[in-house]
Amino acid sequence: MSDKKTLTVKLVRSVAGTRESHRATVRGLGLRKLNSQSVLEDTPAVRGMINKVSYLVKVL
Repeated sequence: MSDKKTLTVKLVRSVAGTRESHRATVRGLGLRKLNSQSVLEDTPAVRGMINKVSYLVKVL
């Protein structure tokens, strides 16, 4: 069993009309369609990605 902490991220706003770099960040988080969810390790890199697109995602 893993002792690593995780974050669940959900895409709550569409990426249509956003910057290409923000779309790439959303894809990097493992999110595709609206309301899709992804479970990720809690690392500084992942937190930075979430911070960059915080207006599109929600941390559950």
